Parts: sequence; C-alpha cells; structure tokens
Amino acid sequence: MTYQPVIPSSGYSGWTFLNRTMAEQSAAFSQSPALERDMEYFRERIGQVKTADELVKDYRLLRVALGAFGLQQDIQNKAFIKRVLEDGVVADDALANRLTDKRYRAFSEAFGFGTTLPPKTGYPGFANKILSGFERQEFEIAVGDQDADMRLALTAARELPEIAARGLSNDAAWLTVLGNPPLRRVFETAFSLPASIGGISLDQQLTTFRDRADQVLGSADLSQFSDPIVTENLVQTFLSRALIANIGGVSTSASIALTLLQGAG
Repeated sequence: MTYQPVIPSSGYSGWTFLNRTMAEQSAAFSQSPALERDMEYFRERIGQVKTADELVKDYRLLRVALGAFGLQQDIQNKAFIKRVLEDGVVADDALANRLTDKRYRAFSEAFGFGTTLPPKTGYPGFANKILSGFERQEFEIAVGDQDADMRLALTAARELPEIAARGLSNDAAWLTVLGNPPLRRVFETAFSLPASIGGISLDQQLTTFRDRADQVLGSADLSQFSDPIVTENLVQTFLSRALIANIGGVSTSASIALTLLQGAG
C-alpha cells in the first residue's frame, strides 16, 4: 500500500508540520512497493538506452525520466518529447530552448542526446541522479493529492535555491521563474498578482514581478533565495495568501494550483 503523506491543516501551520516530519514521511513514502519497482527498473535498464527513440518507446523508463523533472503529464506526447531530446540544448533554435517552460531544457540537457557525444545515460551516477529527482517529485505529487498549495510550496522551497545557485543574471533567473508554471503561481499569489498578468508583454511582466519583489521581499535579486530564511518567508507569504483566498472563496487557488501542477507545460 502506498504511503499517504499526513498534512493536518492547510496554510503555514500545515507547512510547519510537514517540514518537521519531512524526513520520516518521505522515508516511509520511499518504501512504497510500486515506487521501489519503478526505480529498480530504471536503475537496471537506463544505462542500455543510447537514443531518444529507445527512451520514449519504454513507457516505464519514460515515466521516471519525465517525472524527475515534473513533466509526467507529457507521457503520451512521445513525438514531442523525442524532438525535445533529439534537438538537445546546444543550438539556439533547439526546441527546448524555444519553449517557455524551462523544465524541458533541463530535461533535455540531463540526458544529453542532442550532441555528437555519447548520451549521459551511461555516465556513472546518472541513474541515481535522475531517481533522486523522481523520488522527490513523486512525494510532492502525493503531498499535492492532500493539499495542492502545499505541493506548490515544496516546489518553491526546492527549486528557488537551485536557481539562485546557478549564477544566472537576474533577468535570466526571473525568466526561469516565469517559465515554470508552478513557481510562477507561487510568486503571483505571494505578490497578489492576477494570473492575467501573463497576457502582457514579457518586459512588462519582468518589471512588475521585480517591483513587487522589492515591495514584498525587500529586493528583486533572485540570488537572495540562497538564504533559507528568504525562501521560507516567501513560502509563508504564499501559503497565507492562498489560504485567505480559499477561505474567502475568492478563487479556487487550490484547484488552479493542481491544474498547473498536472498540466504545466
């Protein structure tokens, strides 16, 4: 039987409990038989995969590969995924580089099919790296089944420090955030911005998000998320405002969050 994460309440109090029990809950979840079988299958077979075509033709391998990057909703879009992988990320016009959602670029780069070099599937430690992401994402999905906003909070807590550590320019870091639907939703909610802001020009969006970051966080520099306190403050603001919206019946923040997480990209 698959372990179901325990979240006793919504909002920041539920987040605090989840953080305090994260190690125990994620360990219990990792012992789920179905998860263990999928991970063992991937570990045993991924090193034999030499082409994007071989990967997309193996449903179980592809499910783990996509799941590690939060792209599991694309499991049926095999032609699209194959193109993302085969194009790679070296050429400026590669498909992954032209997509708004930057998770596809990370996915394609991780597997390394789009170069003249051998793919990274045979590299030492490759399977463990992908499986670490898959295991974490599967736990977050299970959390989202209990509380979709909590899953968004987990996404932000995991990905924002990673973005801050990449050494990107501030504009590039913001574009990464805006190109990641779950992360974008966290900022929109924390900054009290309407989802319709996506309809204005990208330059205007960047200006608006930076201005609101200055007001809410005290700085528009995304490198600040290397500080766990800043990340925690954003999560607290997001969860508090999402809870207020839900209690007030303003909009279905949870259902919007779940839709984004299931169909992002």
